[in-house]
Amino acid sequence: MGTGKLTAIRNVGDKAGESVTIGCWLQGKRSSGKIQFLKLRDGSGFIQGVLAKSEASEQAWEAAQKLTQESSLYVTGIVREEPRSPSGYELSVTGIEVIQYTEDYPITPKEHGVDFLMDRRHLWLRSPKQRAILVIRAQIIRAVQQFFDESGFTLVDPPILTPSSCEGTTNLFHTKYFDEDAYLTQSGQLYMEAAAMALGKVYSFGPTFRAEKSKTRRHLIEFWMIEPEMAFVDHEQNLEVQEQFISFVVQSVLTNCKAELETIGRDISKLENVQVPFPRITYDEAIELLHKEGFDLPWGEDFGAPHETAIAEKFDRPVFITHYPASFKAFYMKPDPNRPEVVLCADMIAPEGYGEIIGGSQRIDDPALMAERFQEHELSEEAYAWYLDLRRYGTVPHSGFGLGLERTVAWICGLEHVRETIAFPRTLYRLYP
Repeated sequence: MGTGKLTAIRNVGDKAGESVTIGCWLQGKRSSGKIQFLKLRDGSGFIQGVLAKSEASEQAWEAAQKLTQESSLYVTGIVREEPRSPSGYELSVTGIEVIQYTEDYPITPKEHGVDFLMDRRHLWLRSPKQRAILVIRAQIIRAVQQFFDESGFTLVDPPILTPSSCEGTTNLFHTKYFDEDAYLTQSGQLYMEAAAMALGKVYSFGPTFRAEKSKTRRHLIEFWMIEPEMAFVDHEQNLEVQEQFISFVVQSVLTNCKAELETIGRDISKLENVQVPFPRITYDEAIELLHKEGFDLPWGEDFGAPHETAIAEKFDRPVFITHYPASFKAFYMKPDPNRPEVVLCADMIAPEGYGEIIGGSQRIDDPALMAERFQEHELSEEAYAWYLDLRRYGTVPHSGFGLGLERTVAWICGLEHVRETIAFPRTLYRLYP
């Protein structure tokens, strides 16, 4: 049988009534006297193989009887339409060639603790739910790139190794770069600002690292960021791009990942609400709302997870919170000309308690004000002379934002913890496998 012309399970519908061979693993089986039901998976999908003793060879019947969970095999059979099957098809098995009988597979259908599963993440990925999450993640990535590519953005790759950070180095991973100090990047934004002055509209998509000793369900140490930056775009236009972007990504998942959303049990009605325009409230209005909800939070303090959740509960789609106080926002955010104590920025808060998925702002374009900010924040003008050059040589109004991929995957999939949104998560106490 071997590895000749194999058919992927996802494509069996094209072969109804024909004999096909698939390379697969046994996810589980049950027997009903003279019929064995084999639950097969090949990475592209799942199908039930039906083996009748009266129709199969003695060799195939005996091989099937010995199969254990995650045994690997080639299965040949006739593709039959089966309306009760999730895929609409099943396989009437005529032949089996076993590659390996697996013994004592550690992950069984019973309940396992999170640590047990995370220690065996390399095997846990095979389960239907974990596979579905990774398929949805891949679709989100495709949709991200499609949106920006079709909207006239150019993909630019910022460096992973950076000489220093404009926002301090306390949360950065330190490494040596020959004889110099270097750090793993926590954002490509500043480099994207430089690229936008060359290419107009750009975006980066790559890994970022935060050495934060955080154990919340929303944080990873290593995660992926999408960071667009746009020349000649103001705060208002920036928000419009963000809401169109998120709506496009969500609708793309709804269209292309129906089976996977069903596998993970996602309530898609909540995702169907994600249509533009998104509601907007100012920081002032958010503070007022929180006071009505019984939170004792003074003006000038940032929001935590409980505050963001309380605000999000008032809306059926993501909500923008705009015009935060400058005191706790990044140095590069442009002050509101009518009210300089707040900045032209916004956080997009996802529904259902998933918190901030996007942070963005219009950037300071005035060279004198940027130099002033560098002094206020005690930043090295020498280390970031190149960044100041962007205001010195042809400064323009520009805006951008950053989306955390894993937090977005967690929200779209309705997951309790961000650790399931990436194949091999890096958390505070986990660097294995």
